[in-house]
Amino acid sequence: MPRHASSASPPTFPPSGKLSLLITLYELLWHLLMPLVLLFLWRRGKREPLYRQFWSERWGRTRTALDRPLWVHSASMGEMRGAAPLVRALLDAGYPVLLTTLTPAGRTAAHSLFAAAMAEGRAQVAYVPFELGWAVRRFIRQVRPRAALMTEIDTWPVLLATIRRQGVPLAMANAQYPKKSFERDPGWGGFRAGLFQAYPLVLCKSETHAQRFRAVGCQRVVIAGETRFDLPVSPQQMEAAQRLVAQWQLATGVPGGRPVVCFASAIVGEDEQFLQAFAQVKAGLLQAGKPDPLFVYVPRSPQRFDAVAQLFETAGLRVARRSRVLDAGLSPTTDGPDMGTIDVLLGDSLGEMYFYLALSQVVVVGGSFVDSGAHNIIEPLALKKPVMVGPSIWGIEYPGVEALAAGVLQQHMDIDSLSAALVQVLTDPAAYATAIAGAEAFYAEHGGATAKHMAVLVPWLERT
Repeated sequence: MPRHASSASPPTFPPSGKLSLLITLYELLWHLLMPLVLLFLWRRGKREPLYRQFWSERWGRTRTALDRPLWVHSASMGEMRGAAPLVRALLDAGYPVLLTTLTPAGRTAAHSLFAAAMAEGRAQVAYVPFELGWAVRRFIRQVRPRAALMTEIDTWPVLLATIRRQGVPLAMANAQYPKKSFERDPGWGGFRAGLFQAYPLVLCKSETHAQRFRAVGCQRVVIAGETRFDLPVSPQQMEAAQRLVAQWQLATGVPGGRPVVCFASAIVGEDEQFLQAFAQVKAGLLQAGKPDPLFVYVPRSPQRFDAVAQLFETAGLRVARRSRVLDAGLSPTTDGPDMGTIDVLLGDSLGEMYFYLALSQVVVVGGSFVDSGAHNIIEPLALKKPVMVGPSIWGIEYPGVEALAAGVLQQHMDIDSLSAALVQVLTDPAAYATAIAGAEAFYAEHGGATAKHMAVLVPWLERT
């Protein structure tokens, strides 16, 4: 059973006149800077047109036919996908759900993940209102949420203060409090640290995170795990990858076939480093008498697809873009290149990460060779892949710390070390088999977070 602290009545929020004043000044600053905010969104809309749509929702005008929905806020595409198992469980339990997000990618992910529920009138997605009290109040009046459930970590001062002042029950699910944030938050008079007291209920990922939430005054903290461990693996993407492994003569284990390494969710500042890794891995495999590797490279942001392709081609690599060599069903196009001559398969698509991972034998997770804290390691672990990261993993403290301790995650402080480890796992059948077995056991151990969340949330919701 989940462990939690006292479930006493939540204290008033903001808890002090000082914090209330700071939130008021913060909201005033939003009013003053609103022209710049609008200009920023309009410019972003040149690359992502959805930023220029649904403006009324940004001002809190959100019409819905849902009857007292549960309001679930997931700021980004990653958070929306991470919350998907929990949202599905809530829908299956009969709760209508109104999802809000900050970004077009989050909105698109919601439509993709919950298309059936939306078609049946059980779910809806909208942009979250700006940090303006009157906009959030308008949203609450129109939506009439049964409760508000924020995911991952959310400390928008006006949003949280207005939810509490309007009497909407509030909780945070899949919650994390990274070490970097925890150490930084006491600064500026403890303003951000104090905002966590808005949450009467926090369902967090691990004991480490629970201790931090308790330290900043959260009253009830439940250790419920990470719902990403309960994400279903796409059978269509797995089947497509299996077909191509045979067709492209890729390796399905070690040794045999052409080795494949996936660099997943790479961000700005990592491309040049990973180019160096390409060269070192290729040289190491050549020395070991192995075939040339295929690198599957998936940039984190779709806005970088063209730039990354050009960078690699300028470096002399032969690049095949998924959008050009595979059709909508992930089958090869008739005019595609001979994949035996290709160095890099560029993953220029969204929502197909399991496909790219399934093609590969080992996965390097991006965001970790620059100071961005690393991206999701759960998806490659779900496919029983050996996983490697760089020095920066503060963003995946859970399950990163646990995965390192279990030996299913390797951390490398530089590219030379990473490249040597990749060559070893691709040339040592025993090491490869051990890594796969460890990933399978680790993934099984950390599953079931959705059920733990629901065991706490359903009684809480029934009291609202």
